[in-house]
Amino acid sequence: MRESGILLPISSLPSKYGIGCFSKEAFEFVDFLKAAGQKKWQILPLGPTGYGDSPYQSFSTFAGNPYYIDLEALIGWGLLTKKECDSYDFGKEEDCIDYEKMYVARFAILRAAFERFQESRSGEMYGQVHISANGDDEYGQFTSENAYWLEDYSLYMALKKQFNDRSWIKWEHPYRVREYSAMQRAREELREEMDFYKFQQYMFWKQWNSLHRYANERGIEIIGDIPIYVAFDSADAWANPLLFQFDSENRPLAVAGCPPDSFSPEGQLWGNPLYSWVYHQQTNYDWWIRRLAYCFELYDVVRLDHFRGFDEYYSIPAEDKTAENGHWEQGPGYDFIRVVKERLGHVRIIAEDLGFLTDSVRKLVSDSGYPGMKILQFAFDSREESNYLPTHYDRNCVVYTGTHDNDTIAGWYEQLGPADREMALEYMNAYHFEDEEMPVEFIRLAMASVADLCVIPMQDYLGLGSEARINKPSTVGKNWKWRLLPGQVTDAAADVIARMTRIYGR
Repeated sequence: MRESGILLPISSLPSKYGIGCFSKEAFEFVDFLKAAGQKKWQILPLGPTGYGDSPYQSFSTFAGNPYYIDLEALIGWGLLTKKECDSYDFGKEEDCIDYEKMYVARFAILRAAFERFQESRSGEMYGQVHISANGDDEYGQFTSENAYWLEDYSLYMALKKQFNDRSWIKWEHPYRVREYSAMQRAREELREEMDFYKFQQYMFWKQWNSLHRYANERGIEIIGDIPIYVAFDSADAWANPLLFQFDSENRPLAVAGCPPDSFSPEGQLWGNPLYSWVYHQQTNYDWWIRRLAYCFELYDVVRLDHFRGFDEYYSIPAEDKTAENGHWEQGPGYDFIRVVKERLGHVRIIAEDLGFLTDSVRKLVSDSGYPGMKILQFAFDSREESNYLPTHYDRNCVVYTGTHDNDTIAGWYEQLGPADREMALEYMNAYHFEDEEMPVEFIRLAMASVADLCVIPMQDYLGLGSEARINKPSTVGKNWKWRLLPGQVTDAAADVIARMTRIYGR
């Protein structure tokens, strides 16, 4: 079936309090998608963000980002007042997220809501806030059903606060290595702080489920995104050291990254802990199965980031400062895919198979049956033939003009070299178009391709330039900040997108 969708992070939605969230604007965007004839909404990882504000470096692979909790809903539930929310500084720029102010203000206001939530457990707001329609204790049920990750996460965050937000590797030894007596003592002493983080996760879950259900009821499916690796500074790495290549003191032996290339002479040093795939195989990939199963409760389709890491992964000595001395090691290969299929059945996964691909990676993607990704910005390299040209697509793929790691199509085209630009113009027979008209022509090229699914970043539909770029890999400080302005997505835009969608049978 030919379908299309739009890529837009939750954080990039317009909303009143500094960052996109599960607010009325999110529901309005679903309505926009429906009016535009779209079937998919692709987002970025929803986890709580850490250093660098990247959704790919989260404090937990299971937890949700408390920044996405809609404060206006909490006002409606009686947990906050509008006056309280308006008194905090969440940043002044409507089109840019101020993460420092977000960190200070959001947790302070959520703590006020938490305190009222605790007080209301037996009060008049009991039915509004945490009791489901059938009278069950929804909050209690949530914490019980998710205890397998929620207990470790809430304890981790409580301890992290106690140790002045430092990474767990710098905690006092008994807490760093999870000595039994230290863990028991921490759970007793930090119980209220742990409850604060459980409250955040309950509110996140409750509001996300409402938005997800609203989208599904209107024929819109959510494409989620999960990083292959977890952050070192995470509850996952702290609570489950056997999953990773750690020494006896839970220090990493090697970390993840990418080898040097023409764009990065020293390579990319990501710093994520590498998996102990032997251990995962011995446990029949239990942790991975739980992780994926949870993702398919949140999303309808999952984009699995850095899929080539399941075939081979780049291993860098943990003490190195660059990626130059790394080497490739064998991943689990099809054995992992086999177990996923056996234990989870038919789940819909998109394999992020970008970058330099070997024959073994291509075979793994083919054997899995998962659709890979095609990026039009990678197609027009005049020096060599590109597999990203629509000429070479088969149906089982997802085509994008660009992803969150690319410039917008307008920004990219503006900086395109003369030979590559000539190649694009000739391929598309687009000599008669002005530069500002070209984003639509690249979208048209993607929509007309044989790919079963076409996903276009919202910025490209709006013709926005480099100022609307989401992320520039290997840089820190200016990423993950772009937001739509109120009213920037219009009914007229929906009509244009719907017409193109009909023309190309999506």
